[in-house]
Amino acid sequence: MFTQILVPLDGSKRAESALPVAARIARTSGASIVLLRVVPLPSDYYSRFIGVSPLTAPYTYSQSLQPFADQAVDAEIAAAKGYLEIISSDELAGIATHIEVTSGPAAASILYMAESLAADLIIVCSHGYTGFKRWSLGSVSQKVARQSSVPVLVLCEGAGVPTNLHPESMRPVRVLVALDGSALSETALVPAAQLSAALSTPAQGELHLVQVIHFPKEAGEGQSGVESKARELAKAAAQAYLKTQDERLHRGDLARLNLHTTWSVMANTDVAHALINAAELGAGMHVENGFSGCDVIAMATHGRGGPGLWLVGSVTERVLSATKLPLLVVRPSKMKAKVEEAHAGATGAIASTGSRVGLS
Repeated sequence: MFTQILVPLDGSKRAESALPVAARIARTSGASIVLLRVVPLPSDYYSRFIGVSPLTAPYTYSQSLQPFADQAVDAEIAAAKGYLEIISSDELAGIATHIEVTSGPAAASILYMAESLAADLIIVCSHGYTGFKRWSLGSVSQKVARQSSVPVLVLCEGAGVPTNLHPESMRPVRVLVALDGSALSETALVPAAQLSAALSTPAQGELHLVQVIHFPKEAGEGQSGVESKARELAKAAAQAYLKTQDERLHRGDLARLNLHTTWSVMANTDVAHALINAAELGAGMHVENGFSGCDVIAMATHGRGGPGLWLVGSVTERVLSATKLPLLVVRPSKMKAKVEEAHAGATGAIASTGSRVGLS
């Protein structure tokens, strides 16, 4: 389960909507929370004082303004610490919470702190304040999601968050996991399983595995017999692959999470659109009655391309920018070894038909 959750805040109410999610995960998994505030560098204040960079300002002029810039940064740091202390005492009572304040570029600072603090989950909102003293959550969250070596849960603007959807755990938080047949895409499975289990407690967590078979044209549009046969074979291979992944979730360490799992295969010329419709509306997901879509989407940042397959990187980018649901983005780099180890211990052949999915 998660042990250290990093929550970057910019002072906005929108950013603070990540706190109930982090709190619920922390309470059910025993994790600690680190609240991070990033303030501007001293050099950022020169543009406010004199309208130009210190690199282009006259030396004596920039030197005379240095004390004012330093004082401004010190004031920002003090205000940031006070803000985080209030937030931690009000919102995170009973949870092991630490506060961190640093200065620098927002995305780079968040990534650095995640590494140095050994965080295993970052929760960030997609929009917040912009302008001097504030960082644009939209662009920052995308940069963090693209480059983070640990899973990033992006809470999208204008949408609910998992804890608000089911505050009393009346039903599980259902996570759709997009897979393409590659081991890289499978790195999203473990964090998705842990997230669903943590947010669903005391209810049983749920995962729905989806593979979208991509072909350049819809079935029946001037298809030859060979093309039709290729579709049938691709669908059969995808079904066998998802069945194997489903079974894997009920073996080993993941079996302890006691997840309810379902899966479906669909064909579409637009993979991102198909995934969003499946997650938000339940479109094309042939499962039990009463299924009304998912609460979170989980995807890896890289996968494998090929005939009938899709590029995970570009698909994840499109889903991130278009979905109203929270999106769990997982970069395979550090988790690949764990996936390969799981594969080595698994029995039976795993079908590897599918495309790679993710942020490039």
